[in-house]
Amino acid sequence: MGGAVVPPRRAADRGSECGPDELGQWMRIYRNLSIRQKQVVWAWGFLAVPILFYGVIRFYPTLNAIVLSFQSWNLLGPREWVGLANFEKLWADPVFWKVFRNTFMYLILGTPISLILSFLIAYQLEKVRFLHNTLRAFYFLPFLTSTVAMAWVWRWFYQPVPIGLFNNALASFGFSQISFLNSTTNALPAILLPAIWAGLGFQIIIFMAGLRAIPQSYYEAAKIDGVSNWTTLSEITLPLLKPTIVFLVVFSSIGFLRIFDQVFNMTTNNPGGPLDSTKPLVLMIYQTAFSSFDMGYAAAQTVVLFSILLVVSLGQLYILREKP
Repeated sequence: MGGAVVPPRRAADRGSECGPDELGQWMRIYRNLSIRQKQVVWAWGFLAVPILFYGVIRFYPTLNAIVLSFQSWNLLGPREWVGLANFEKLWADPVFWKVFRNTFMYLILGTPISLILSFLIAYQLEKVRFLHNTLRAFYFLPFLTSTVAMAWVWRWFYQPVPIGLFNNALASFGFSQISFLNSTTNALPAILLPAIWAGLGFQIIIFMAGLRAIPQSYYEAAKIDGVSNWTTLSEITLPLLKPTIVFLVVFSSIGFLRIFDQVFNMTTNNPGGPLDSTKPLVLMIYQTAFSSFDMGYAAAQTVVLFSILLVVSLGQLYILREKP
């Protein structure tokens, strides 16, 4: 028998055999790098997995939502391109503008009130030495509590006589009861109060950490010079707390713009309160997506919320930036 003809090897086969050579080449390149260049390589190697994970979990859904905002989709049928129709519908929707107003009311009222209260408590708590850690733990406890459970407890507080704690207390002193959650005037402040209370502990802890980071030598010099307490507060404490304040302003603003749990759980009988007086934008997105199944319209609302969060955060960072 004649010798078998050996077919020529394909490029892929040749490439697979070159694997060890290529690996050796990369190893030689790595050995020739400087120490700093090797540190950069290892840093990017360790960061590659979380960056990939974050991109899949965060960036892809964000880009997908932006694309979906220009489409019509009900979760079952195919997506249909509608252009700016979802945004035009949003612009002409009177409910959206009411929800838009409610969202900014949570922001405008909740952020300054929570920051002022948390700073005052932290400032005074820093001076207390007896049961200091216990008091700090008590203030931080609401932040660790389940938001759903907390919302239902506060909902019980707001119930009319003979169930509600607040109205029972008012009745015992001869005052008429207040309609907290069923009033277009009182519903939003009634929901905002537990939202502020829930985040107070975290802000207090951050403020206390900022206060402890201020060198005591500044206060000792001010005391020697006979500077008043108000001047010390306004000229030393608050300026040196600016990085802490900037962080808490942005963090708190994002939280109030994304408020959902308190509203949803305290107004389950009528989600969004009477005449949508407490409905925030996140709740509107939830109802549009999972009640009406209009995913394109919900995506357009999501894009609007993302734009609001971005503009508000960047605006606050610009206003509160360190001026040269």
